[in-house]
Amino acid sequence: MEIENHKEEVPYEYYLEKYSSLAPAEVAERLDILYDASDRKFRFRFMGHEYEADYPAFDVRLSSEDHSGEDLLPDTLSAKTFILRYLIEGQYVKSSGKFMTFREVPTYGELYNQQFTGRCIKRLTFGFGYKLKVYAAAMERIPGVSKISTGDVSYEFELVNGYRMRFLFWEGDEEFPPSAQILYSDNFQFGFHAEDLVVAGDLTITAVKSLCTGQ
Repeated sequence: MEIENHKEEVPYEYYLEKYSSLAPAEVAERLDILYDASDRKFRFRFMGHEYEADYPAFDVRLSSEDHSGEDLLPDTLSAKTFILRYLIEGQYVKSSGKFMTFREVPTYGELYNQQFTGRCIKRLTFGFGYKLKVYAAAMERIPGVSKISTGDVSYEFELVNGYRMRFLFWEGDEEFPPSAQILYSDNFQFGFHAEDLVVAGDLTITAVKSLCTGQ
């Protein structure tokens, strides 16, 4: 895999080192995921697909038990660092069923608002706002996705085990351009930091774009 830049390589190497000293049973219990001691792999879901992460030498891939052939986790340092942080620092708490905007999440930091707006909201809006039929067809290919009534073309899906997101779209007209919003299930505040929410938005948008290929 090609190394994108030093800014991403440094944290990736940092978390790799921390990962190798984890106690697998503690991770599995903390995140409510499976650890296969015989194969030395963590097993979890990402956007409805089954993935596995080797331990203690980290590598992550679509599980051999997932026969869809649709690998939605980008092969980037950003994506791998996100999964490392999830395994190292995440804490699963069951959601109450409520959803929050980025600003409403207690770990929200003004420092990340510009990143969230640029990497997530603007990218989602301008990437799909004028081709909502293509967007809808791509979203409906995500296992377990559900269409919701909020907005005009909106969907709810699982990011990783028990953590859910919503992409909301409002169609534009002659007076107003299309607009979009991203919501997070309220348990994100226990499992992720503000910077992780930005990366989660970025990764999921990339995944949906990959499902638009050929449409």
